[in-house]
Amino acid sequence: MRAAIPIEPSNNTEDEGLSYRQPPHNLEAEQMLLGAILVNNIAAEKVQGFLRPEHFYEPVHGRIYDAILRMMERDQAADPIKLKPYFEKDEGLAESGGAAYLVRLAASAATIINAEDYGRTIYDLALRRELIQIGEEMVITAYDSAIDQPATDQIEQAEQDLFDLSEKGAHEGGFQPFSLTVTQTVKNIEMAYQDPNNLSGVTTGLHALNQKLGGLHKSDLVILAGRPSMGKTALATNIGFNAAMQWAKDMEAGIPPEQSKGAVVGFFSLEMSSDQLAARILAERSKIPSESMRRGKLMEKQFQSIARAARELEEVPFYIDDTPALTIAGLRTRARRLKRRRGLSLLIVDYLQLIHGSGRGHSRENRVQEVSEITRGLKSLAKELDLPVLALSQLSRMVENRENKRPQLSDLRESGTIEQDADMVLFVYREEYYKERDKPRDGTPEFDKWVADMEDLHGVAEIIVGKQRHGPTGTVRLHFESAITHFTDLAQADHLPEQIG
Repeated sequence: MRAAIPIEPSNNTEDEGLSYRQPPHNLEAEQMLLGAILVNNIAAEKVQGFLRPEHFYEPVHGRIYDAILRMMERDQAADPIKLKPYFEKDEGLAESGGAAYLVRLAASAATIINAEDYGRTIYDLALRRELIQIGEEMVITAYDSAIDQPATDQIEQAEQDLFDLSEKGAHEGGFQPFSLTVTQTVKNIEMAYQDPNNLSGVTTGLHALNQKLGGLHKSDLVILAGRPSMGKTALATNIGFNAAMQWAKDMEAGIPPEQSKGAVVGFFSLEMSSDQLAARILAERSKIPSESMRRGKLMEKQFQSIARAARELEEVPFYIDDTPALTIAGLRTRARRLKRRRGLSLLIVDYLQLIHGSGRGHSRENRVQEVSEITRGLKSLAKELDLPVLALSQLSRMVENRENKRPQLSDLRESGTIEQDADMVLFVYREEYYKERDKPRDGTPEFDKWVADMEDLHGVAEIIVGKQRHGPTGTVRLHFESAITHFTDLAQADHLPEQIG
């Protein structure tokens, strides 16, 4: 039991000693709950899902509760008579009257109907005591911190402690019975079976990609890599917004959040500003080239399309953080905050190499260690928040020196740690981009073949699945409209794009 916190002595002359502020607790609620359980063990089933022995303020009450649960696990009825042998040498119970105290608890029992209410009261007060402890530690640390420790580190630690406290009861760590794991797995399989698109994860909004991946799965770290100008940011943005749009549609249709194939999306844009990213999204949704939007070369009809797209996007749960030079610790803190406030269910990071680790070295060796820290941090964040993390990554320039420029796992910068920590690695590759740079002289036989090849490659993007823990590797072909940075299924875009202007 935590010690009471001393406060200033009262001005009352009759009070000659110190007065103390007691931590929040309710001994009567603890007694009433234990009494209800001793009278009818079924009452324990109403609270054992969230209430643990350490939540009781009075230690002996916690020990009684623990003994009851252990007897129930052995399919034995727990009552004062059967509990008596376990507490004959318990000094704490002896101070309360010994085994007779168990009888008094049963005599003062609450009804089983009120058992859960009493359990919730005990649990809530336990959380409040932990809040007090976190607050005390914050004060002590702030007064007595190391000279080289930034205050932001303490803020991040405090937010971590508060997040952990807020998540208590939602998912406890430690071992779980295999039966519970199997039950949850069967539920996931059932949801995928009943889904018309056979999705078991968050939708990408692209049918061909969904078929290959089964969606983006909870607790997975997905790496999306490519050379500059391949469209990896565009694809990540498309996936994020497709998932957010699906979430909004599902919520409007009254589908429970746990059954939605959409997501509340958090997008860390470390390279582009939020304005630039918003302009891209507006261009993609309105089908108006961002170049025309930036220069203001718009007709009235186009401007109305942009305004209509903006109104449609206002209700979409898509949140952007464009803070530059974030550390992995800062990113985790902000992600936890968004999870707590908005129910985050898909996290996108653009891009991995722009995140900083906790170290301060800048040598190549230190950078490899830093990237290792970052990828481990993103993977642990995916597991902690129980959501997919989609992180973009640059590829090594070595790709450009090969005749076949299709990327492979070894092309990832600091590839060892990224490949090891990732559950899935996707590459974006557009042969059209490279072919366009090899244009031969007009009028030659090579030029005619080049024109024919460019017609076949126009608007075609390959998504190469280089690694997938849950399924096969391979390639998915999509259509990419570079003017509006828009990816669609190739089958839906097997025609010339509409004239925009």
